[in-house]
Parts: sequence; C-alpha cells; structure tokens
Amino acid sequence: MTEAQDDNVQKDAPPGKPLRQAVALSYDARDTAPRVVAKGYGTVAENIIRCAREHNLYVHDAPEMVSVLMHLDLDQHIPPALYEAVAGILTWLYRLEEATYTEAERYDQSPT
Repeated sequence: MTEAQDDNVQKDAPPGKPLRQAVALSYDARDTAPRVVAKGYGTVAENIIRCAREHNLYVHDAPEMVSVLMHLDLDQHIPPALYEAVAGILTWLYRLEEATYTEAERYDQSPT
C-alpha cells in the first residue's frame, strides 16, 4: 500500500476512534525469523483477521507489537528486537496445539 493510499484509508476511521490494524506473520523453521505476509488498516485488517479465523489460525491481540510490525515491508523478517516476544507467542501456540492434538488423540483411542 502506498503512503497516499494509506492516508486515504486512515481517513475512514470514525472521529476519536483509532483504525484497526492487523499484521499476519508466517514462520518456517528453515527461515531465520518469522516474516510479514499480510498487513493493513481498517477493512484490510478486518479481512486479515477474518481469514485467519476461518483457517483456525490464532489471532493475538497485541496493539503495541502490531504498531511496530506495521512499519515492516511485506515479506520482511521481523527485527531481532522482536524475536523474544514473537518466540514466546509461537512457543505458547505450539504447546497449545500439541496439547489439543494429544487430547484429540486420546479421545479417538478411547473405547466407545
């Protein structure tokens, strides 16, 4: 999104209410760090969040982190200053997924 487009989108926010922002990250273990795969304000942000939820992806509400990530370009890796914060979220998610998978596996193996 160019700066001119960005300015036009931000004007759509109701007076006194900040425009919603969203950033989508992707992480591949072969990469050096997670990277930005989508970002936007307003309707674009709502679409990013809706799409994530439709695909059963976790949506983390961290306005301060999103503000920093909005300054990155698409396909850019997150800066080292955010490694620890993002790693903490990813670690928590992997543990949650593992626990959910283990619970589902137990349920599937239980006698009926």
